[in-house]
Amino acid sequence: MSKTPDRTLGMDRKITRRDFVNGISVSAAGAFLLPQIAAAQEFAPEQAPDYYPPALTGLRGDHAGSFEAAHNLRDTRSVDLSSAAHTNETYDLVVVGAGMSGLAAAYFFLKNAGRGARVLILDNHDDFGGHAKRNEFRHNGKLLAINGGTLNIEAPQRYFEDAKALLHDIGVDLERFQTSNKSNRDLYRSLGLGNAYFFDKETWGADRLALSPAGGGRGRRFSVEFLEQTPLSAGARKDLLRLYDQEQPDYLPGLSSAEKKVRLAKMSYRDFLLNAAKVDEQVYWFFQHFGEGNFCVGGDATPALFAWEMGQPGFTGLHLEPTPNGVLAELAGVQHGRQVEAPGPSVHFPDGNATIARLLVRHLIPEALPGKTQEDSGAERVNYAALDKSGQAARIRLNSTVLHVRHEGDPANAKEVVITYNRGGKLYDVRARGCVLACWNMFIPYLAPELPKAQKDALAYAVKGPLVYTSVGVKDWTAWKKLGIANVNCPTMYHTGLALTEAVSLGDLQHAQTPQEPVALHLTKVMSVPGKPRQEQHRLGRAELLTTPFETFERKIRDQLARVLGPGGFDPARDIIAITVNRWPHGYAYTYNSLFEPMEWVYTNSNSRPNVIARQPYGLIAIANSDAGASPHTDTAMWEAHRAVGDILNRRSMPFLA
Repeated sequence: MSKTPDRTLGMDRKITRRDFVNGISVSAAGAFLLPQIAAAQEFAPEQAPDYYPPALTGLRGDHAGSFEAAHNLRDTRSVDLSSAAHTNETYDLVVVGAGMSGLAAAYFFLKNAGRGARVLILDNHDDFGGHAKRNEFRHNGKLLAINGGTLNIEAPQRYFEDAKALLHDIGVDLERFQTSNKSNRDLYRSLGLGNAYFFDKETWGADRLALSPAGGGRGRRFSVEFLEQTPLSAGARKDLLRLYDQEQPDYLPGLSSAEKKVRLAKMSYRDFLLNAAKVDEQVYWFFQHFGEGNFCVGGDATPALFAWEMGQPGFTGLHLEPTPNGVLAELAGVQHGRQVEAPGPSVHFPDGNATIARLLVRHLIPEALPGKTQEDSGAERVNYAALDKSGQAARIRLNSTVLHVRHEGDPANAKEVVITYNRGGKLYDVRARGCVLACWNMFIPYLAPELPKAQKDALAYAVKGPLVYTSVGVKDWTAWKKLGIANVNCPTMYHTGLALTEAVSLGDLQHAQTPQEPVALHLTKVMSVPGKPRQEQHRLGRAELLTTPFETFERKIRDQLARVLGPGGFDPARDIIAITVNRWPHGYAYTYNSLFEPMEWVYTNSNSRPNVIARQPYGLIAIANSDAGASPHTDTAMWEAHRAVGDILNRRSMPFLA
């Protein structure tokens, strides 16, 4: 990192940064209570007039206040159930987790049981949506919204029918959205903006920006003209071009296609490039982060076979037989398979899949989000005070960390489940005729200790991948226009990717049309630790992420933007409006990887996979989350919610089968 003085970077400047304690804005935490519950001293921050988590900045995602009670349970393995206050509430279903799977579970349950049923969703965060969070900035009256987590709807044509019905029922019209954004999709290209790589001075001796050639395409990503801008050696340039050559050698001679695939499945992409293709070490600089966007580990821990399946270079000389259509694309848990011939484009709303979460909440609790269409939701504010009101079919209780779930009596014959949660430092419990655990698999063994040991062991197997999505509001993007860039790869800098947000609009939430208007930037960082086994990388990355203060993030963000964009006139002290760092120490669901797990877990729907064992219903308890499908996709979360609700309803209608 450069030694630019903090004052030059603007570390002393006041930016939009609402202070918050334990995830709640200071004003909201100031004991704002509804008159009718003030005497009980109930913790009710959501009732404050200015309670609006999307506008909070600083460290978000798994924010302060969202995980401390859970970590205490992990460390002490005990909950004083005798101290819990009884709310005297009984629900038809309690859902633990207000992420995409939890919200979908409430939707599927009410669709089957009717709006006369009562559902309560409990979540430890100060906002709903799980990883599908929304960040908002304002500048001179202009609203900017950006995804703080889940990015898009991938391959919507492959969504299962009940998920498609869900999208329809909540008002999502993907075709209308795509049509309305036809001109936006060409905005950056029409202004001459493209992709670039940034070669940092710590690695290469001097900072240098190299623009990728326009229209290069996957088959010839790097041209001679591009390489002339880089500090690569002559040998490295030659090797890089060779990887894309249709006439390159067979790097695994003497083996059949099937034998090569087995070899590639047990070889990392790094090993393939350096030891089989024998490219210059400098070439690997471009590919070291391959896999991180899907698996939260890079080329050192991602199988070379995955790289071939996902269209990475270096394999044409191997003459591998193609994978039959559909073999991987529809296989639960094989996330990389979706990259192969996925039908149709992915769909990205301005705030990512937060739009889906917001529309689900509107469907469940109409008063929470005014309007009736996807378009009128774009710039609308959620009324958080309406989420947990009596008399409605669904209620969402935020800032409530579930710490214990148990059957009232023998699980085989129990009529109710008791759910105990921490809210405002006090314990409460509610009862339900069924409970869907739509939280992280790795936490479930702690909060449901009565589960069978084999199931708890399976639940504990998955280690979620940690990552960071950083949102930066800036006053304009003239520097990007001057430099001719919309996206910059920075493989050896703190954030490995910098980009202008995707140019899309939704109703009154309009994307900037000229570089003189304010815009949000999207920065990405995966907390990988190259050289370590995959699960160890995730654990080490999570530990680092939870101990990194916002000041460190801010300084590195300002320094990186100054170095990359400074030649275009960007001044971090002058041009930054606000910074939101969405840290996800428990980010992507764990997918199976043939470097570290049995081949049948990766390429078949084997019932021996831990996620299959982990998701089995137990009495009145069902499990729904993306971990249960071993895939971080939104439709996986919906599918598992549909299955879990089915488990609950089957037990209710046919208890003799439980």
